[in-house]
Amino acid sequence: MRILVVEDNPALAAQLGHALVDAGYVVDYAEDGADAHYMGDVETYDAVVLDLGLPVMDGLTVLRKWRDASHDMPVLILTARDNWHEKVSGMDAGADDYLTKPFHMEELLARLRALIRRSGRHTSAQWTSGHIVLDTRQARVTVDGEALSLTSHEYRVLAVLMQRAGEIVSRSELVGHIYAQDYERDSNTIDVFIGRLRKKLPQGSIETVRGLGYRMNAKVPGSGHAGESTAVRESGEVLGPSGVKR
Repeated sequence: MRILVVEDNPALAAQLGHALVDAGYVVDYAEDGADAHYMGDVETYDAVVLDLGLPVMDGLTVLRKWRDASHDMPVLILTARDNWHEKVSGMDAGADDYLTKPFHMEELLARLRALIRRSGRHTSAQWTSGHIVLDTRQARVTVDGEALSLTSHEYRVLAVLMQRAGEIVSRSELVGHIYAQDYERDSNTIDVFIGRLRKKLPQGSIETVRGLGYRMNAKVPGSGHAGESTAVRESGEVLGPSGVKR
């Protein structure tokens, strides 16, 4: 999950970044409205934390420009202005939620989880796909109640796939969601992470759709083991057993 933090106060931006990274998110930063508008226009984000009082271009203008361009990522506005007119203006401009400074970091994290959950049509902080449960509050994954040991990148790839379970997610989309803007990106690493996940998850959990990407299969009947069965692409082509190693 990738978050854009738009905040011109370096100390607060750093605090937000540390809390978000500790919660398992990838974080990009913008210090003024012009940079924020550009980044939100060209990059992929699961949510945005947007301060309204920004230099160069104010937050409301940034938000309106994003929405006019049909960018629908969830936006949580932050403002020191305890004025209901500002809150109404922000919501009317397309914000999904707001927090007034000062705030508790745990509340911000909870609100972000809720926004991301709703954007992925989830009603709970725990996302379930077959026997797999991903707890967004604890950044924890279990299979049949047994916790899995995942790297940060494996967790992020799985989170994107589970958020969009049943949908095809391309390699480029996965890259956009799991790497920060200044990270050297290589779509081939996605195949590596998928391979590792397949060794840890029930067989058939992650399907490969030739030429398009990957899809989380929410209808895997059991945890399974390597060699017990094979998965079949929509085209009918048989995939080699991915196996389970737990």
